Amino acid sequence: MRIHSLPAQLVNQIAAGEVVERPASVVKELVENCFDAGATQIGVEIEKGGAGLIKIRDNGCGIEKDDLPLALSRHATSKIQSLQDLEQVMTMGFRGEALPSISSVSRLNLISRVENSTCAWRVQADGTEEELDPQPDPHPLGTTIEVCDLFYNTPARRKFLKSDKTEFGHIETLFKRMALSRFDIAFELKNNQREVFNFKVAESEEQQAQRVAKIFGAAFLESSIALDFAASGMRLNGWVGLPTFSRSQQDMQYFYVNGRLIKDRLVTHAIKQAYQDVLFSGRHPVYVLYLTLDPSYVDVNAHPQKLEVRFREGRTVHDFLFKALHRSLADVRPKPQEAEREKVETVVEFTPLPTAERPERIPQPYQPKSAPTQSALPLDVDAQISAYTKVVAPERSLNIQEAAQQPEVELPKAELPPLGYAIAHLHSVYILSETENGIILVDAHAAHERVTYERFKQQYHQGNVPSQPLLLPIQVQVSSAEADLADDQQAFFMALGFELNRMGEETLVVRSSPVLLSGIDVAGLIKDVLADIIEHGMSERVLEQSNEILATIACHGSVRANRHLTVPEMNTLLRDIEKTERGGQCNHGRPTWVELSKKELDALFLRGQ
Repeated sequence: MRIHSLPAQLVNQIAAGEVVERPASVVKELVENCFDAGATQIGVEIEKGGAGLIKIRDNGCGIEKDDLPLALSRHATSKIQSLQDLEQVMTMGFRGEALPSISSVSRLNLISRVENSTCAWRVQADGTEEELDPQPDPHPLGTTIEVCDLFYNTPARRKFLKSDKTEFGHIETLFKRMALSRFDIAFELKNNQREVFNFKVAESEEQQAQRVAKIFGAAFLESSIALDFAASGMRLNGWVGLPTFSRSQQDMQYFYVNGRLIKDRLVTHAIKQAYQDVLFSGRHPVYVLYLTLDPSYVDVNAHPQKLEVRFREGRTVHDFLFKALHRSLADVRPKPQEAEREKVETVVEFTPLPTAERPERIPQPYQPKSAPTQSALPLDVDAQISAYTKVVAPERSLNIQEAAQQPEVELPKAELPPLGYAIAHLHSVYILSETENGIILVDAHAAHERVTYERFKQQYHQGNVPSQPLLLPIQVQVSSAEADLADDQQAFFMALGFELNRMGEETLVVRSSPVLLSGIDVAGLIKDVLADIIEHGMSERVLEQSNEILATIACHGSVRANRHLTVPEMNTLLRDIEKTERGGQCNHGRPTWVELSKKELDALFLRGQ
């Protein structure tokens, strides 16, 4: 066949193959148009999973009568005019493909009214771009689009649709994500004439949190950190779940760039790195995060459905995200009193983005007004232990009668530290302590492992791991391959605080070890570290995975189960946890302590009922 021009409807249907994957894709494109129209109210009505009807109504600026036919033609838009506009897109849509693509695979009705117009105007389209004669209609200010019988003229596409329930599930998920992108807009969703969601405009932080709770659940807010970081023209705010509130799937991860929901490998990697020391294996973090930056540093034209973006300064953005999240997770520590959710607000220092002219308007989806500073933690551990020992650790045990005659002595509540004071070591595993709000149970090994790991990691990265010579050198029997590896990595072992020499084909001799790890099984530890190095590879790869190796060392250097701790030892550990970054989880992501409030204790024993 000779070269020829394709019919307009076929051209639009080809474009629809990229833009309209399923009914949810139609909802996404049309709701984004509502955003760009300046709407403050958006209503979505669905029938038969979207295959029967998708109706989107807004109170935005509307479309002029003469522009209605043009709006349904390809590559016609009011959102960009030049290449410069395309390089710093500040609107959700900009290609002018959505409406003609949708109309080419459905029966579409478009009704719109602009301000100061005597009436609204309606056009009906089927993708042919012909006979689009606007007719008057009694419609209020704004726009309504009805998409009926989706894929009616492309039966092969319609066969790929799932059940109505499944398709509406995709629409519902998308609707939640859109509702979280703009708190300044009211959203309503109906399915088969039944109201599913009705979100009012959320102006205050409390109202915004309530919208998040309706979508993610109240448990997420109770186990999350509200953060707000800014540096060099970039801002990151929103909510991140604590490591203990994680998921087996990546279904509760919402990330927005200038108000646009995206999925990006660079972003995912930065967040994963921030959680690497605190998240249990196989689990995924939960978050709702908003990144705002100069639009000229983001290419939103990298994906047909605009689901992916490209950052001009990818490494800078990655470092900013990692440092912001890493610091917010590290700063989660026990509080002296039961308080509201932690909120972090700070400025992160790192290499700024290149200077560029800032646009006047960038979408601001979430704007925290203020954040409380963190409370100071008690540091005088010895004095606290001494005071505690005098009060609750008498020299001899008392029977009940004797105890009843003793004067009641309590520490002032102001002196109670966040994790309280130790009462008992249960089963030689758990520390029981009393706080102002209730009781705390601490996994001694997990807690000490985190404390040791953070200290050792700090010493290692500062290049200052204190080492002490062993009174008697320790021989370690290994394979010849492991002995060769130890020879190659002597500098790495020295950086860890070990002096390691080879004494034979399969024998190593340890002459010094880190001060922080005194009393450990040195031979077993050296074998485990060699195994880690073999698993992660040689040279540079070892340094990249140094944290995992340091975690192995810290595990060996932590107190073991069945070792009974004294009261001073337990209290010292409690104070260390309070001062340690990421002290709420061990190196493997398990919690180090849990709290039972007095209210929860009363409920267990049905008190007050």
